[in-house]
Amino acid sequence: MADEPPIRVLIADDQEMVREGFSVLLGSRPDIDVVGEAVDGRDAVEKTAVLRPDVALLDVRMPVMNGLEATREIVAAFPATKVLILTTYDLDEYVYQALRVGASGFLLKDAPARQLADGIRVVATGGALLAPTVTRRLIAEFSRMPAERTGLRAPLRQRVAELTERETEVLALVAQGLSNAEIGEHIVVAESTVKTHVSRVLDKLGLRDRTQAAVFAYESGVVAPPGAGQDPGAGPESGPRKQRRTHTD
Repeated sequence: MADEPPIRVLIADDQEMVREGFSVLLGSRPDIDVVGEAVDGRDAVEKTAVLRPDVALLDVRMPVMNGLEATREIVAAFPATKVLILTTYDLDEYVYQALRVGASGFLLKDAPARQLADGIRVVATGGALLAPTVTRRLIAEFSRMPAERTGLRAPLRQRVAELTERETEVLALVAQGLSNAEIGEHIVVAESTVKTHVSRVLDKLGLRDRTQAAVFAYESGVVAPPGAGQDPGAGPESGPRKQRRTHTD
């Protein structure tokens, strides 16, 4: 709404030209206010403590402290600040790990200005930015790691057992990048009912948002990565569907 305060954004990148470029692009948006810039991850954490931005826009690869560690500290100490990760690479283990520790999403640095602004609006309002062309590749790649398959899967499945059959189905569909409206169409229920299911899933699993829910679904075996067979006892979905546009609700 027009009377709502602008979204306060902190930009962290070790390249001055990148910081200035993003500041100019975002500063031209009437609903976004760039309140500060940070030169590395440690600087980002310290400035978050002072400025308390709504969104911290972090480069994943920075000196002193990378975007992963900065995300971990910001999310733990300042839960009201949402983290949006920026990366040059479309397949980056740091990004995947950042999603696991609480980042609300990520974008490639070459994303159009409008997509960057929209992404900030999405995470500022509590949504998760799932860019399917990148996110699913990350999840698929790193959920195959031996530590994930052997060390985490059993306890994660115990947590899945706390969900109802319908909630497990909704979790699988969230992991495939479907919006609430599309999930409603798929399981033939009202969108408001889907929102209730998603909220219960997040609450029962102790997850922050849909991004973490998607990661959890792959790591627990509720959804199998593309090209991988689904483990016995996993959820009802055999793998993600075709690529879809970014969903925010």
